[in-house]
Amino acid sequence: MKILAFAATNHKNSINKQLVTHAIEVLKTDLVEDADVEIIDLNDYEMPIFSPERETEGGVPDLAHKFFDKIGVADAVIISFAEYNGNYTVAYKNIFDWASRIQMKVFQDKKVMHMSGSIGPGGGANVLRVANDSAPFFGSDLKASFSVGPFSEKFDSKKGAFADPELAQTLRSSLKALVA
Repeated sequence: MKILAFAATNHKNSINKQLVTHAIEVLKTDLVEDADVEIIDLNDYEMPIFSPERETEGGVPDLAHKFFDKIGVADAVIISFAEYNGNYTVAYKNIFDWASRIQMKVFQDKKVMHMSGSIGPGGGANVLRVANDSAPFFGSDLKASFSVGPFSEKFDSKKGAFADPELAQTLRSSLKALVA
């Protein structure tokens, strides 16, 4: 099974990068030891801010095609969304907007798992709602979704694991649904 994973942020020390990395460790340890996993960094996909004029003048950037193609070869996608002002980060939204110009079904009917972590008690619930509600429109076969907040109380960053056993179980159940 080939899995693509990423934090939907360009913040280098993001808690959502910790969350998606932990999810992959759990997946490979407990569920699919031989999974072919690629964790990408959105900083490697920085492009000009999308606009119809830029698309008309220069076409869709190669990096958008590269991002889209990575989804295309994956069997499943795990995304951990950072929440900025109740919505996607600009970094993710820009990559997503460019990729949607290749094909509106950016996720190409792949199995998808959404997560979100935040420093506040809401756990990024607003961005998760946006992502979950729009998932079918953009070709996501959404298998699981959950949020974590406040992250520092629920996740032990030194151990790289959940301090909250209930969330640890939620993660395992979500991953099982993704790889089933």
